[in-house]
Amino acid sequence: MRLLLDTHTFIWWSAGSKRLSAAARRAISDGENDVLVSAVSAWEIAAKYRARRLPDAEGLAEDIAGHIASENFEELPITVVDAARAGALPGPLRDPFDRMLIAQALSRNLTFISIESLFDRYGVRRLW
Repeated sequence: MRLLLDTHTFIWWSAGSKRLSAAARRAISDGENDVLVSAVSAWEIAAKYRARRLPDAEGLAEDIAGHIASENFEELPITVVDAARAGALPGPLRDPFDRMLIAQALSRNLTFISIESLFDRYGVRRLW
């Protein structure tokens, strides 16, 4: 299975947080699964850390690529097609980071690991 981590999922996994569901933890740790972290999550972590909205994420914010590599996760770049799809998504979701992650999950047929049930409205396959 190919998994895309929501930003909070990546942060919680990196911190060893108990906030992750058992199903999410099992899927991420299953070596048979490909785990992807989007460039948009790196952007979101860096921006929110700079704005002091993620004060506990210092180590992660300072070396996001290193954390991705150390977990044997894959980096997922943002393409122009991703940007167009994210911008065209219908509905009330205003967060550009969330819109991009949804667009990437949909266009690549990825299972999205996220606590956010609102994303189900967009037809994304979500695991939590």
